[in-house]
This record gives sequence, structure tokens and C-alpha cells, in this order.
Amino acid sequence: MTKKRRNGGKNRCGRGHVNAVRCSNCARCVPKDKAVKRFLVRNMIESAATRDLKDASVYEVYVVPKLYMKMEYCISCAIHSHVVRARPAALRRVREPPRRTRRDERKPDVGKPMKGLKKSARRVAKLPEVLEEDRKPRKDRDE
Repeated sequence: MTKKRRNGGKNRCGRGHVNAVRCSNCARCVPKDKAVKRFLVRNMIESAATRDLKDASVYEVYVVPKLYMKMEYCISCAIHSHVVRARPAALRRVREPPRRTRRDERKPDVGKPMKGLKKSARRVAKLPEVLEEDRKPRKDRDE
């Protein structure tokens, strides 16, 4: 029978059995090596209360500690919540991890200038071009 993945969707590397963990979203039992693991990094204090804390604090410079939560998802929850995406068969064979981008770094230019805009903003951006075309004399208008 054909195999979809070289590792069978697991990372147990010769071990017969691994302990199960619970999915953070639906509490399904998933083998630890199969679960999709991501760290959720948050400030311990929400953004609304940081100003109050800053005013009440004795220290001028105080870095609010971060909360690191390890989220473990089953495959179906990870796909549903867009933590991971389904890839075509040719891209499934690519073993190298995707390029990591930091928040400060700009994304590479892929040649789609309107990609980040809403549809309404795209229409507004295209309007001047349409108006210029209307001003130009056309052959069928002259007749």
C-alpha cells in the first residue's frame, strides 16, 4: 500500500509507544510525537492594565514578564485553527523547516502590491487608473 508520509505522521524514531498528551483545544488524546506543539507567548498583564501598573510602580523601567504556554494540538484542531496548513504532495517531501520571520523584519516582496488590503481598499486604489482611462479619447467615442 502507498504511504502518504515517510514518517507516518509521527516522530517516534524506532520507539514502539510514546505517552499520550491532551489536545489544548478539544482534549483529544494524541501521541506526544504526533501532536503539533507551539508556544503561546503573552504578557502577564493585559495591555489595558499596563499603564496603571506603570503609574503605580516605584521603578522607572520595569519589563513586564511574559507568560509562555506550550499548546499541544491534535492534527484536526491544528488544521482547523490554521496552526498548520495542508500541503500538496510535492511540498510534503520538503524536509527543511519554513523560514522564520521576526516581528521587526519585513516580509519578502512577492509581487502582489494589493495583497494586504481589503477588497474595498483595493477598489479605491484602482479608481484613479480607471478614471484616467475614461479621460482618454477612444475610437468608438469619436464616432
